[in-house]
Amino acid sequence: MNEPSSALLTDLYQLTMLQAYFDEGMADTAVFECFVRGLPAGRDFLVAAGLEQVLEYVEQLHFTPDELDWLAAQQRFTPAFLDFLKEFRFSGDIHAMPEGTLFYPNEPMLRVTAPIAQAQLIESRLINLLHFQSVVASKAVRCVLAAPGKLLVDFGLRRTHGAEAGLLAARACYLAGYNGTATVQAGLRFGIPVYGTMAHSYIEAHATEVEAFQRFAVSQPGNVVLLIDTYDTEAAARKVAALAPRLAQQGIRIKSVRLDSGDLLAHARAVRAILDEAGQSGIGIFCSGNLDEYELQRLLVAGAPIDGFGVGTRVDTSSDSPYLDCVYKLQEYAGQPRRKRSEGKATWPGRKQVYRFYDEDGRFDHDVVAPEDDPPVGTPLLHCCMRQGRRVGPAVALADIRRHVANQLQQLPATVPHCVEIAPTLQALAERLDRQAH
Repeated sequence: MNEPSSALLTDLYQLTMLQAYFDEGMADTAVFECFVRGLPAGRDFLVAAGLEQVLEYVEQLHFTPDELDWLAAQQRFTPAFLDFLKEFRFSGDIHAMPEGTLFYPNEPMLRVTAPIAQAQLIESRLINLLHFQSVVASKAVRCVLAAPGKLLVDFGLRRTHGAEAGLLAARACYLAGYNGTATVQAGLRFGIPVYGTMAHSYIEAHATEVEAFQRFAVSQPGNVVLLIDTYDTEAAARKVAALAPRLAQQGIRIKSVRLDSGDLLAHARAVRAILDEAGQSGIGIFCSGNLDEYELQRLLVAGAPIDGFGVGTRVDTSSDSPYLDCVYKLQEYAGQPRRKRSEGKATWPGRKQVYRFYDEDGRFDHDVVAPEDDPPVGTPLLHCCMRQGRRVGPAVALADIRRHVANQLQQLPATVPHCVEIAPTLQALAERLDRQAH
């Protein structure tokens, strides 16, 4: 994560196209835009995430001697082209929606303006970074909406598809509104608060459950969260209720108990009653185990006395909608607008801006996608974040991105679906291009 991504972390066709551009002397400025074609089932909006990693990647992009030697050995590329790659750096501009911006289909979330070889090469990794975090953030924010005021902790590292995915999922969940993560390196790398409890193996490794509880509490007096469903959940709750006063005499407070299996609603109710009857109403209940926004909503609507949730697998893999139709398309080359007309995949041509409109209550009303050179008609969402290959301003703090998401959630329309309008001038441009022969 701290090392630059390899320039070879791309698709082969990016490099073969670059060789062809080089052979043809094509080096004019190209404009590409990244957008999502449609909303997956169960999503009313998406959350833009991953921009920071894109900017890191683009700033550091270059070919190492070992990479160039490997490319030469493939005998696909000419020596002159490989010499060109030795000096390859990104020198273009990037406009993007700030991370954490809520967005909708057919709105460019990012625009790249650069010599065509530079803009082309970054496509695969750029989509890879933006797509994954946006997928996870768009799922995680639904958990935030389903469980307002509840502690939410990312528990997904072990089920994500690789180490980078685990770290970036923790980041995406946090910016979406989670309180923290169980992934320790995410704490070091991104400054995300780290949470942890214990595993069933710790309980089983001791002769008795009470012994395990007591020894863990003494070892971790500032974070006593006890897993109570290894054997008999309700019996374990009674043991915790009896242990709590003895630990209190040592200045140790049991923060909460954790449930990880079975009927969480029934167990939470029973455990809450046991703890309350013993005068331990201050001990919270934390639950985990294949949770997502649907299960959180079901539990809380039913009145489950649960104070926090560890949410992992289903969110970090976005199990119900694991991908977005996220694309990166050429919209202009050499000063001329370009338009793809493929069936079901047509694009809106030219450099564009997205304008957001609000109703009288300050909630989202609608968005307008318009040519960049149209007069401004609303609040522009795309901002310059890189100029001539260098960032514009410092990196945005993750805490600020998180606040940006939270503020927008307060501005979501209460009932009316948000709509995206295509400006008449953009429609007219598309119609003009459609009349041209190719």
